[in-house]
Amino acid sequence: MEATVTVFISLVLPAILLVFFLVATYSRCRADLVEVHNEEAHRTFTEAEVLTHNKRSDLWIILKNKVYDVTSFVEEHPGGDAILNNAGGDSTVGFFGPQHGTKVFEMLDDFLIGDLEQ
Repeated sequence: MEATVTVFISLVLPAILLVFFLVATYSRCRADLVEVHNEEAHRTFTEAEVLTHNKRSDLWIILKNKVYDVTSFVEEHPGGDAILNNAGGDSTVGFFGPQHGTKVFEMLDDFLIGDLEQ
């Protein structure tokens, strides 16, 4: 019985808390995103334009030739400052790894603001 409680506390409970955290964060960020999407109609951006949005208070990233404004999610990112690793640049390689569960892919469309110019 003691081993079951230990496993629950060390593995299951943190996973449950992470899911609740992500859902709450997503809900708060969604309202901010509606405003951003209205201001920035889906359009095409150059790499140079994306690169100018490279700080915590103004953060865009590129994922598979799509441009995302993740500014409203920076402070809520469960991985801390890892979200800043490719600020203003291509985050495709770092993003598509085992650290992101399926929920993050459902959230991603809400941050989309355009395509990367080819």
